Amino acid sequence: MALDYPPALFRLRLNLWPPFLGAGIRVRRIAADFREIVVEMPLRFYNRGYHGTHFGGSLYAMTDPFFALMVIRNLPDDYMVWDKAASIDFIAPGRTRLRATFRLEQDDLDRIVRMTAGGDKHLHLFHADVVDDEGLVVAKVEKIVYVRKKRRK
Repeated sequence: MALDYPPALFRLRLNLWPPFLGAGIRVRRIAADFREIVVEMPLRFYNRGYHGTHFGGSLYAMTDPFFALMVIRNLPDDYMVWDKAASIDFIAPGRTRLRATFRLEQDDLDRIVRMTAGGDKHLHLFHADVVDDEGLVVAKVEKIVYVRKKRRK
């Protein structure tokens, strides 16, 4: 299964994934424990919008799968994890290289395990900021990840 790859190989696979490759999105770092992922996207002719700034769709794409992937890698195989919902608030135009850092804290995992212990689903809210080269917040992203234990057959 692709999710069992070590971080370096998984990073390579993500960087070669056509939606990321086509938008110029690069996964720069995946922590050994899959609790931190850093993603960048330079401004290029093929990912800019009408006004010459980062295209919003590419900006969202650079934030899409990471929280769910991090949760999957940090829970046992008897959990089902899906992206449930997302929102992005565009704060400022992106005119330089953009970066997003995704972190999965132990408190997040503890809460997920506690809330799903009885077999219930849990919708966990994550936040991430997309910043430019100067540290200015360009967008704020909220992701809701659906988690529950798999039903026994």
